[in-house]
Amino acid sequence: MSAAVEFPARLALVANTRVPSERAQALQVVQMASAFARAGLEVELLHARRRRELALPAGSDLWQHYGIPAGARPTLRAIRCWDWIERVPVALQYVPARLQELSFSRNAARALLPEAARTLIYARELECALRLLRAGAPHVYLELHRVPGGRTRRRWLLEAAAGARGVVAISGGVREDLVAAGVDARRIRVEHDGFEAARFANPPSRAAARAALSLPQQAALVVYTGGLLEWKGVDVLVDAARELGDVLFVIAGGMGADVERLRARAGGMPNLRIEGFQAPERVPLYLAAGDLAVVPNRARPAISARYTSPLKLFECMALGLPMVVSDLPALRDCLAEQEARFVPAEDARALAAALRELLADAPARERMRARLLARAAEHTWDARAARLVRWMRERASAT
Repeated sequence: MSAAVEFPARLALVANTRVPSERAQALQVVQMASAFARAGLEVELLHARRRRELALPAGSDLWQHYGIPAGARPTLRAIRCWDWIERVPVALQYVPARLQELSFSRNAARALLPEAARTLIYARELECALRLLRAGAPHVYLELHRVPGGRTRRRWLLEAAAGARGVVAISGGVREDLVAAGVDARRIRVEHDGFEAARFANPPSRAAARAALSLPQQAALVVYTGGLLEWKGVDVLVDAARELGDVLFVIAGGMGADVERLRARAGGMPNLRIEGFQAPERVPLYLAAGDLAVVPNRARPAISARYTSPLKLFECMALGLPMVVSDLPALRDCLAEQEARFVPAEDARALAAALRELLADAPARERMRARLLARAAEHTWDARAARLVRWMRERASAT
């Protein structure tokens, strides 16, 4: 049994991500760090210093870019790492990616060790948490978004989970697989992703959003916002759009190569706009413009079916935008039957049929909207941070 210790006022959030970045991970990390700061902690965000950095839009700073409201904010510390991932073809990136990850974790742990005794360390990186625990850091918490498959990393996971004061699982599926791997269920807390309330506090009207995006006012409009990795199933959405020629589809998000791949698959469909990466402040425009949103995840791999906690889902919830989603455990974990329309994963015809039916049923959409809005407050980053701070205080005082 561990002795109770004083709860530190300082928190270091460790995340191997570019800041800023085109990926949703950076948005999650910056907004969560900011929410911890608003919860009354002195927060430092340790992120990766990468060779390629994303330029911010002219006139925008990092906080504006990610929709962070005025008030307490974290400080930033860029951590050096080996970074030659993007110098090799995608098929050869596994080894350089692991070296980048390991070097970041090593250097972040070294940076934190001198102050570890008086710092809450909230690590998204397993190897960093493990190094700090082996060095005797007393206040380590580990947030996990997936469960590693290899034997070595599984062994590291069990050691880190046993030594950490607590483990945060991003979904119920992550928790289930952690317990199956041997992690004590009593040490795990499930906390899904969320949304920044300030970004959605004063959304534009449907008409104003469509005007800003040059979208037709009277069209039935289905939107998708987010990444275009294959497991996200956006190609299934493109196939569903072929079935619904009288419905306009807008896909906003994704990195260059994925955008081009999807455009090639679409082949110039007249009812489909593929917009590419959008700055976070523009995402509410797309959601406010839509009649429906889609979360079309594939049934494999596990990150899609069991582990993901999609930011887009909670952002739709913030605006009460009804959704059609793949019928997968990860999405059932976040939404009740009356809050979305569930369809079999990877079935473009079933997706098209559900979209057609729901677009024709305004009362059903309004019921979904009301239910989503009623739940939204519990999924802000501030609400998540407040719950986690209470839980960490409880863990620190446990004997």
